[in-house]
Amino acid sequence: MKRNIYRVSLLILLFSISSCKKWLTLKPQDGIIRNEFWKTKEDVQAAVIGCYSSLLGAPIGIKDRALVDYLFIWGELRADMVSPGLGITIDEQNIMNVNILSSNSLTSWKSLYRTINYCNTVIDFAPDVKKVDNTFTQVSLDAYLAEALALRSLMYFYVVRTWGDAPLKLKSTSTDQEIQNLGTTDKATILNQIIADLLKAESLAVTTYGNKQYDTGRITKYTIETMLADVYLWMEKYNECIEMCNKVIDSKKFSLVSGAQMYHNVFYQGNSTEGIFEFQFDAQKLNPFYAMFLPTNRRLNAAPNVMETIYTQDFVNDLNVDRRGLDAAVRPKDNMIYKYMGVDYNTTRTSDISYAHWFAYRYPDVLLMKAEACSQVGRGQEALDLVKVVRDRAGALVATERKPDITDKDGIADYILEERAREFSFEGKRWYDILRNAKRGNYRRIDVILNMVAAAVPSDLQQSAIVKYQDKNSHYLPIFDDEINTDKTLKQNPFYK
Repeated sequence: MKRNIYRVSLLILLFSISSCKKWLTLKPQDGIIRNEFWKTKEDVQAAVIGCYSSLLGAPIGIKDRALVDYLFIWGELRADMVSPGLGITIDEQNIMNVNILSSNSLTSWKSLYRTINYCNTVIDFAPDVKKVDNTFTQVSLDAYLAEALALRSLMYFYVVRTWGDAPLKLKSTSTDQEIQNLGTTDKATILNQIIADLLKAESLAVTTYGNKQYDTGRITKYTIETMLADVYLWMEKYNECIEMCNKVIDSKKFSLVSGAQMYHNVFYQGNSTEGIFEFQFDAQKLNPFYAMFLPTNRRLNAAPNVMETIYTQDFVNDLNVDRRGLDAAVRPKDNMIYKYMGVDYNTTRTSDISYAHWFAYRYPDVLLMKAEACSQVGRGQEALDLVKVVRDRAGALVATERKPDITDKDGIADYILEERAREFSFEGKRWYDILRNAKRGNYRRIDVILNMVAAAVPSDLQQSAIVKYQDKNSHYLPIFDDEINTDKTLKQNPFYK
């Protein structure tokens, strides 16, 4: 164990030496990595652990936000469920006000490409280890490659949904001579690469590591199938999405958590029966959410409308509540984002136990992705039945129930979008959900974004935001100035030129 920890630390340190220079060409020092590291199956294991470690925070010596800090910002700040706190930064405020410039540090993709390069290094070097370590089996190699391919795909899925066209880097950079300017690749090509890699990973991945923590904290076959469903849904390949969702459902490995212990089991303890892939923060590696959400000068709050319009209230019976809302997602008395801050429905965490997981995928996501796909292929009743399953286990209030006609694709999709807001509040999904619905059918539903502006943007800036959002290029972030200055072949998003 100590040897593996040392090797992980060495690998991450070597990867990070040049990381402040050029994020797309992160490189370990060639001689050490090639000649000293990649010798045994333990080296491969340590390198894969390094890929997962990069999800939890920047390497030692690198001044940067944690990846999940960015994931929250990219997935929530342009949507309608978060409001500024007293400690909000100027860059965060500008994103919320739809005043986004390429000089905004939050448009940097370096944290994603850092992990991408770690994964590329495993994919490039791990097969050679099998040639020199006779104890390293093909089954083990395949499993590690599946993890690296899937993690790389997840990072690229964030890239393509956040920036659209972006660099596609599939080989690691291990020498100064290999540094190259990549330019941008169109988003359709990136998505096709993601699908190809995930299908390959699906064929190589394990179904279990033997315990729930590992199965939720590492990539399994079911994680990959869930990711495939998500990408297919984004690409409007609905039958393929349904097929992948069915694989996860039919495995019977996952189930919804209901009852009074729902919050504690899912969000405090983590790795519940709902968990498909969770970033495993712990006492040794705390998450960044305490500083974001808890102090009086916290950066971000839940928007005031969240409890009123998304979860609503039963004015006849105060005890009748949606278990996902009151003191679960939000603490109403001060609009604290509570999902990551609570021990239970009544007690907040202290800073030393701020290790709530980041929930990349939970089982309700599979059910609601299938519902959304079904709504678009003439299976409206099936879609509504799936929504009901998710709602019933949470005690959703009658006031939030909708009864669209089973032939009304848009009505059912809107209902599912509302339900996803309740189910995945503050899990970094809201903006992507809105954008996915808006762009459906060549932006036939642009109204989904435009209607959101009233709840998301200050009143004096709403008209400006509406004008901007009518240009579909504005739905993606600009490439950060530092990247443009480093790689002259990058093409800036036309909206920000």
